[in-house]
Amino acid sequence: METRTSSGLAVIENRAAYVRDTPNANDPADVPPGTVGPHTTGDVTGVELLAVDPPFDPDGPPFSPPRAQPWDGWPTAWATPNWWGRFNVLSDIAWACLDLNSSVLAAMPPYLIGASDSLPRDWINNPDPDVYSCWCEFVRALAWDFQGCGEAFVLATARYANGFPARFHVVSPWLVNVEMDAGFRRYFIGELEVTGDILHIAYMVCAEEARGHGPLEAGRARLIAAEMLLRYSSSVAQSGGIPNSVLVHPQRLNAKQAEDLQAHWVQARMSSMGLPAVLSGGVDFRTLSFSPKDAALIELAQMSESRIAILLRVPPFLVGLPAGGDSLTYSNVNSIFDYHWRAGLKPMASRLMEALSGWLLPRGTTVELNRDEYIRPGPLERAQTYAIEIPLGILTVEQAQEIERTSLAAPTQTLTSGVLQ
Repeated sequence: METRTSSGLAVIENRAAYVRDTPNANDPADVPPGTVGPHTTGDVTGVELLAVDPPFDPDGPPFSPPRAQPWDGWPTAWATPNWWGRFNVLSDIAWACLDLNSSVLAAMPPYLIGASDSLPRDWINNPDPDVYSCWCEFVRALAWDFQGCGEAFVLATARYANGFPARFHVVSPWLVNVEMDAGFRRYFIGELEVTGDILHIAYMVCAEEARGHGPLEAGRARLIAAEMLLRYSSSVAQSGGIPNSVLVHPQRLNAKQAEDLQAHWVQARMSSMGLPAVLSGGVDFRTLSFSPKDAALIELAQMSESRIAILLRVPPFLVGLPAGGDSLTYSNVNSIFDYHWRAGLKPMASRLMEALSGWLLPRGTTVELNRDEYIRPGPLERAQTYAIEIPLGILTVEQAQEIERTSLAAPTQTLTSGVLQ
């Protein structure tokens, strides 16, 4: 079957079946060690690239790699190659932490410090309308790559008359090739060098290294452990769970005899609910001492997930992990948010905004994020603060109203009630 993509690429799909020798009667999944995957049809899809219209541009963006899929008999414990991107190998707790950090930073509105009135600043609303719907999407992608991949790349696609970037967007790190040349880094996307138009923000980097390093690189063993524990819990659930009791027979039974004994036991218990069981022939009923919670290694999984959250500078409580100790109150919940900002988000926000300021703005002008909406105290505490600061002349009533967004617009003939500014 021949199809043509929107870019003009002609693709022919050839579907054929493997010719195999006649297999034996054994099910591979039942033969020790029993690690092979389920039996599939054995069909294979081939892709043949024909003429391309327009012709392939070697300086253009690279093609996305194919998605790797397991073949018939692929061992269940093996992972497929990660050709499609790095995020599909994240554990759910790592995804939750990255999502929390990037979402909180994206929700903080930006503002400029020391900017002149004539400084062009359209990008502060949307750095690239062709890619993003707002500034929040840009910051979210920037923070996610910075912490999740250990480095973030921002590519300028247009510039103002003063030479500073006017449009820019985040580029996935695995699409950028970084090379060291006489102690300096050179950046390529495909065959095109973009050194003069790209900003590289590394989480941690050595002077002699080309790429950055992130916390998940140091915690890769934790990610593997969390994934394996999740697979183990899933396999326990798929196999029917851990039985809470066993029937012990003094003699060695074959499979048919064991099934008959089990079926007779279940039938007898269902027909005489509440009545005492009667055992004979040396059969013994034993209750297992471990619980399903212990069998599923819940505490070990939670410990591994907590370490991943700490690596990503997220208090475990914020992603649903047990906090330990007494129940949380309003006071210490606020303290957790404050700690999350001070120890986790603030260093990351400062690093990202300082790098953007040096790349986007002239010397002496910086862009920062307003963190008040995330860590601001409650209404009573804010009112007490204003009651102290206004008499001391630190703030005026008008400034306090502006901070609280309670200033009313002047009424007009068509507007009899004020509106929030």
